[in-house]
Amino acid sequence: MPAWVKRAIVWFWLGGLGAFYAVGVVRSLRTLLVVLLVSLFVAFALEPAVNAMERRGLRRGLGTAIVFAVVILLASGFSAVVGAALASEINFLIDNGPGYIDDIEGWLEDNFGVEYEFDTLREEFVQGGGLQDLASRFADDVVNVGTTVVNVLFQAFTVALFTFYLVADGPKLRRRVAAVFGERRARVINEIWDLAMHKTGGYLYSRTILAVISALVHWLAFMLLDVPSPVALAMWVGVVSQFIPAIGAYVAGILPVLVALLHDPRTGLWVLIVIVVYQQLENYLLSPRITAHTMEIHVALAFGSVIAGTALLGIVGAFLALPVAATAQAFVSSWLARRADTAEPDQSPPATPDLE
Repeated sequence: MPAWVKRAIVWFWLGGLGAFYAVGVVRSLRTLLVVLLVSLFVAFALEPAVNAMERRGLRRGLGTAIVFAVVILLASGFSAVVGAALASEINFLIDNGPGYIDDIEGWLEDNFGVEYEFDTLREEFVQGGGLQDLASRFADDVVNVGTTVVNVLFQAFTVALFTFYLVADGPKLRRRVAAVFGERRARVINEIWDLAMHKTGGYLYSRTILAVISALVHWLAFMLLDVPSPVALAMWVGVVSQFIPAIGAYVAGILPVLVALLHDPRTGLWVLIVIVVYQQLENYLLSPRITAHTMEIHVALAFGSVIAGTALLGIVGAFLALPVAATAQAFVSSWLARRADTAEPDQSPPATPDLE
């Protein structure tokens, strides 16, 4: 057997074992890698605001703290408003549950001649009776939900910590990258970094504008339709429909429709019509005009990137898919344009020989 065959066999098995070990390491560190990826793109979204403050003479650490404080206040305010509205509607459902059950019994008897008593279901809504039993039966589920909330809060804190250092030390991090990879590769990395920051910031900016417009329009419609908690429901529709890709519009519309149905079925139907009509107007009129100035990306690429991101990382991948796809598209377009400029032949007409 030739010596090179033995070396090839050894390197083949060593490469296989190394790949197997690397896959195991990646799987073990999956949570950390996802946290770092999310932190990086959140840093891309926040860094333009911090850079603007730094150009105005504000220290970078203080500017980062101010941006974080604003984001935390906005998130806390949104959670408080929507949470209060949900608590109010849950109490309304518990108080009026027996009446709804009586109406269902009467409707079944009047229209179909069916006489059925929902005594067990009615007891679940009676305070001091079945409701307490229901709460005790779901005690374990409440504990599980509490554990999940704690884990989510811990991961959110970890993302915020990494993001703070990435934003506050952004220029230093770039200089260190340039020192490690050399001038040529550092120039490419800085170009990708700038593109990612521009596209991620543009994505966040366009989504914020669309969320504000959506919230204002739905707030006016809910006010006219006399829907309970119009401000909270409008904020919910605006934020969820814009910042959850692909299915955000459907998830956002469920809550206001259910709330309106609890109070008046006809109002619930009108709320559904308003949400569907506005979604069509946004898709064909508002969204193309706003995103064209902030994040140019082909529709097919956007849809495919959301599917791929969801398959890889779930909801996190779906959220990060559009900025990543826009950055990749912009970098490839820039690279191809640069290659075309360098490879463009001389277009001057050839010189004609002198025959005299």
